[in-house]
Amino acid sequence: MNSANQFNEVFFGTPENSPQQLQLFALLNLGIIQSLSSGVISVSEAISQFYNADNCLYVRKHIRNKEADAIMSHGVQLTDLFESLPVEEAQREFLHELETMRSLCLKILEIERFSNTAKRAIA
Repeated sequence: MNSANQFNEVFFGTPENSPQQLQLFALLNLGIIQSLSSGVISVSEAISQFYNADNCLYVRKHIRNKEADAIMSHGVQLTDLFESLPVEEAQREFLHELETMRSLCLKILEIERFSNTAKRAIA
């Protein structure tokens, strides 16, 4: 991965603060989380490419969802685990953080799925 993927480019064309944008965010993050857990990308790559300050700011300003914001916060802190904890403990915490992030993504998708189902039932 050569350059940072700025969310303003990734989400170009999706309405700001929309269900589509939120769903895309959750699905993108599930892919990143899977790539991290399988070792396809490193923590430092994930942080420089996705969990960086520009993308955190984008999520806070444009997506405006507490779960999405929490996912970004957990992502930003992943390197701190390996800097502050013994290797074995850091690995355990790393997997726990990924699971927390995965759960937040699934929560977003479930809420959006429920919301869409409810809208169709009303219509």
